[in-house]
Amino acid sequence: MLNDTTLLLVGHGSRNRDGNKEILHFAAQWRERHPDWRIEVCFIEHAEVLLNEGLDRAAKNSRQVVVIPFILNAAGHVKMELPAALEEARARHPEVQFAVTRHLGMGREILAVLQGQLDRLLQGLNMPDPQTTGVILLGRGSSDAGANGELAKMVRWLFEANEHELVDLAFTSITWPRLETVVQRQVKLGMTQICVVPVYLFTGVLIERIKGQLERLQSQYPQVAFALGTHFGFDKGIFDLLDRKVGGDELPEGSLLECDGCKYREAAEAEHLHDHSHTATGGCGHAHGHDHGHEHHHDHAPATHCQHAHA
Repeated sequence: MLNDTTLLLVGHGSRNRDGNKEILHFAAQWRERHPDWRIEVCFIEHAEVLLNEGLDRAAKNSRQVVVIPFILNAAGHVKMELPAALEEARARHPEVQFAVTRHLGMGREILAVLQGQLDRLLQGLNMPDPQTTGVILLGRGSSDAGANGELAKMVRWLFEANEHELVDLAFTSITWPRLETVVQRQVKLGMTQICVVPVYLFTGVLIERIKGQLERLQSQYPQVAFALGTHFGFDKGIFDLLDRKVGGDELPEGSLLECDGCKYREAAEAEHLHDHSHTATGGCGHAHGHDHGHEHHHDHAPATHCQHAHA
C-alpha cells in the first residue's frame, strides 16, 4: 500500500441508520487489520457524508485516491452517479490521481460467502434432504437487467455446487418475482423446507421487511420449515476480497469502473436518461458498436461491465 494513497469506501447508504453505522464499523475493523492504511467512508445517498464530500476528504493530503464501490451489484448508482462525481472531483483536485476498483461483484468470493450462509441454514434445519429442501436467493432487485443477471448467475452456481432440487431467485423490490411467489411455487413442487439467503451486505429497511415477510409465510405454510439467513458484510470473505483488490504494492494506474469516462454514459446524462428513482432503464444497458478508448478492468465477471454489446 502506497503511503500517500487514501482508500475511499463508497457505500450505497440506507434510510435505516443502523445500516450506515455497520459500514462505518466495517471500515473500523478493516483499519484494525491494516493500521498503516488510510481508509475513508462516504455514501451515495441517505447519509451525512455523501460522494462529493467523501472524495474531497480523501483527496486531502493524498497523491492518489482509490475509490472502492462497496456495493455488490453495479446498477445506476455505480454506472452513472459515481463516474460523474469522479469527473467533478478530478476537476477540483487536478493534483490528485483518482483510481477506481470494480464493485464487489458476483464472483467466486461472494459465492463462497453465500455457500457458507446456506450451509449454516441447513445445519439449523438438521441437514434435511436437499431434494425436498428449496433454496431462494433473495436480492434487492434493480431496473438494470445486468445487475439482476449477476444474481441469476449466483443461483446457477449454487445449484451446480449443491444437490437441491430447486434453487430460485426472488427480489424484495423493483423487479419480479417476489419472495411470496417463489415460496408458493416451491411449496407446490413439494418442498418441505425452504432456505432463504438474502444477498445483502448490511442491515437496512429491506432486511427488516424480509423478516416480516418470513413471519407471514411461516403462518401461511405451517407445514414448511423456513430458515432465514442474514446480511453478511462482516464475513471474513468480504475483508479478504477487499484486501485482494487494494493490497498490492502497486495500485492500478487510472483504473476505471463500469462507465467511468464512457462517452455513451455522458450522452445519456446529457439527455437526462438516468432516473434516480430507479424506474428508468439507465445503467448503460445499450447495444452499440464502438470503441471506448480505454480498457475495462475485468477482475472476475466481465459480463457486468457496462452491459455494452460490442460489435
